[in-house]
Amino acid sequence: MKAALVELISKISSGCMSADEILKVADEAAQAYADPQAFLTANPDINYDDTFPIPLGEWVVVGSLPETVLFQADTYMDLFALIVASFGPGVDFNIKPKQLAKTEALTALNRIQVQMGSMNKENGGYTLMNFSQLLDDELQVVLVYGDDVPRVLELCAEVGIAAAPSLEALKVAIHV
Repeated sequence: MKAALVELISKISSGCMSADEILKVADEAAQAYADPQAFLTANPDINYDDTFPIPLGEWVVVGSLPETVLFQADTYMDLFALIVASFGPGVDFNIKPKQLAKTEALTALNRIQVQMGSMNKENGGYTLMNFSQLLDDELQVVLVYGDDVPRVLELCAEVGIAAAPSLEALKVAIHV
């Protein structure tokens, strides 16, 4: 479990987390998956109970990802603004978040995916992926190198975390 978590977190963090950070999150999550009660006893500051829709180990992973890795928002405009901010001021984007304000969800997501897919070509661009169960926001995604999408899906299935490429999932949801 821990090895799969290390590989998964490494692939979804796309260089935004150090090896030590990745190892720490994977170790804690593996402990939480293996023995949730012992983990909660050892970590009384963890805000988790049986009413949450995801297992404790998944909660640890999701809660430990920095906001430059896990993007959570209620609109595609806000989501894209978070993604743009995570790249810093030195990276130019062809579209601006406010251009997505009055567009339909599928159009907005398609525009974001086209923009992100055109970046980092040597790794197959970036693919937006829905990650885990929605908790407090309408959208919850990670950026994955396009070349890594099949492996990330395998790893998510192995550890039991829901994941899907965002654009394909939205098309299925609205039956396009």
